[in-house]
Amino acid sequence: MFQPGLKGITAVQTELSLIDGEKGILKYRGLPIKQLVTEHSFEETAYFLLYGRFPTEHKRQAFDTALKKNRYIPEYTKQIIDMLPSSVSVMDTLRTAISSLPVSESADDSLAQKLIAITPTIIAYRYRQLNGETDIKPDNDLNHAANFMYMLYGNTDETHTRMLETYLILTMEHGLNASTFAARVTISTQSDLISAITSALGTMKGPLHGGAPSGVIGLLEDIKTDDKISEIIHKKLENKERIMGFGHRVYKTIDPRAEALKEKILELDNLPDWMNLALKTEKETISILKQYKSKQKLYTNVEYYAAVIMKSLGIDAELFTPIFSSSRIVGWCAHAIEQADHNTIFRPKAEYIDK
Repeated sequence: MFQPGLKGITAVQTELSLIDGEKGILKYRGLPIKQLVTEHSFEETAYFLLYGRFPTEHKRQAFDTALKKNRYIPEYTKQIIDMLPSSVSVMDTLRTAISSLPVSESADDSLAQKLIAITPTIIAYRYRQLNGETDIKPDNDLNHAANFMYMLYGNTDETHTRMLETYLILTMEHGLNASTFAARVTISTQSDLISAITSALGTMKGPLHGGAPSGVIGLLEDIKTDDKISEIIHKKLENKERIMGFGHRVYKTIDPRAEALKEKILELDNLPDWMNLALKTEKETISILKQYKSKQKLYTNVEYYAAVIMKSLGIDAELFTPIFSSSRIVGWCAHAIEQADHNTIFRPKAEYIDK
């Protein structure tokens, strides 16, 4: 049986996440994503995905210490980054830098900790370099999300940090998506974790996977003001253009990650004009889509509110996919370890077409 893109084919069994697209449910190891966002930090959620349980206080401190210790880029990797021409993007730099790290023969949790910890530092180092700014060293008094913001912009804001942390938790894991599949395929050959993450990063770069939030920014910039929403959306539909940030291959109802991000936005005391425009655009666009495409169930997806939050935090569009990768690397590592523990090499068939 031939299925383009392996659509609908079950290729692995996993304990890491449950996605019910019809009901709009996402769980990490049996726990609803909203509970994790509400009750746990990035570090606690990452530990939970990697080890299948929440840490004791002693284990939590040890995990935090390990992450902080591994934030620093080796000097030789910095030299590699420094030699790259300015045309090499942050995302391409991240892939190259990760591939330069020392290889371990097995997919183990200590290397996973290093990858999770060092990725934000690489992103911030290259971003500031491309913008002609000196790099900011990690601050080990700060947690993962706060330190990431600090290395990017030199300051921290509690509200901004919590918004970023919410996004990082929500995008940490999402089943057998393209980049996760790439990581598992690589590990299934008994290759190493560095190679698996490099494969995942190369896959994440593709605009059909990791680049969607940038399109949402473009949509909202086209709309600009409330009175233009209907006109712009109708025009795009008449031109058979895709409405960025709406619809998902898996979810046939509201994306629970988008819902959680929206709730975080609504907690703010004073909503910026940009966020108010996004909220009104969502409401009106869903109404229009129900008229135009009544047989399809199209709602906002995680990329929509991810873009809204990123712009509100002042994060440049070129950082959207790298930051997405910095959270998803937790899921990639957890999947790679799971694959190695129950391994069968992936070897699907190809159907020859005689022309």
